[in-house]
Amino acid sequence: MATEGPKKVELGVYQRPEEEPKITATEMIAAVLSLLWLAMTAGYFMILGTGSNDFDSIRFVMMLIAIFMPIAMIWVGALAVRASRTMREESRRLQAAISAMRQSYLSGQGGGTSNATVEKKLEEIAAAQRKTDATLAMFTSIRPGQTPPEDKLAIPAPALIEEQASLALGTPSESLAPPLSVADFIKAMNFPETADDKEGFRALRRALSDRKVSQLIHAAQDVLTLLSQDGIYMDDLRPDRAKPEVWRRFAKGERGHSVAPLGGVRDRSSLALASARMKQDAIFRDAVHHFLRKFDKTFAEFEQSATDEEIAALTDTRTARGFMLLGRVTGTFD
Repeated sequence: MATEGPKKVELGVYQRPEEEPKITATEMIAAVLSLLWLAMTAGYFMILGTGSNDFDSIRFVMMLIAIFMPIAMIWVGALAVRASRTMREESRRLQAAISAMRQSYLSGQGGGTSNATVEKKLEEIAAAQRKTDATLAMFTSIRPGQTPPEDKLAIPAPALIEEQASLALGTPSESLAPPLSVADFIKAMNFPETADDKEGFRALRRALSDRKVSQLIHAAQDVLTLLSQDGIYMDDLRPDRAKPEVWRRFAKGERGHSVAPLGGVRDRSSLALASARMKQDAIFRDAVHHFLRKFDKTFAEFEQSATDEEIAALTDTRTARGFMLLGRVTGTFD
């Protein structure tokens, strides 16, 4: 599990690595050699041909073999080189993923799996995530109070009033930040699309200044990073869309058949990989349960004032897709 804040804003953990070019230097060399051989054989038969008009089937077959057999061998060698390169790349990626999993496992061995140790480790992750503010500041700067007054708040006003009433001396500065709008909340839940997505980083920075929402963002980043180590990317998932009223029933505490459509992820490989890791990796399992609790609690507050359109937009984010995938794996919607 990653423990350094700046690494969490790298977009590579949410997107599939770039594929190698379709035409490489090996194919170019093979094509040149094939054309050269065809030119040489054509010149040979044109200059040194016998000129006989008698058709000899055996001689004709031998000529075809002499012409096309070397070309076939050239392309067999080219395909072998390409396959070897692909296997080396896959091996390198697998070794990196295995190393990351081994480090996560070893880091959890010393402390066991007690609840106190898990909570302490999650708090350390949350503290490290706060360091991302310095990285986000390089993309855009935001002044307090820039949220337009007409923007709708992501967290209902009663919850904000209750939380403000509990503030005392020594309250962290993030607790005094302006309320988070629905638009920024939804955009932050999807994370920035690219390194040049200034609007996405602006929304993410505002979301991190909200204490409750920042906890959900930290938990989502941890889980999505771990899933990417197994080759599971939220952009690849195409879950079945559940109606907003189903999400509202889930937010109000309903479980069972009535909310089963929320587990709309049908990708068998992603479900199998996530389920296997839940059984084998205690660190991953604890991070998943922490993320599911934070999403459930935050969404319950968000749903109180959100419209159906806003709920639909939220459920199409990377964070919501991760919730649907892991919720189905853990049986949350059963």
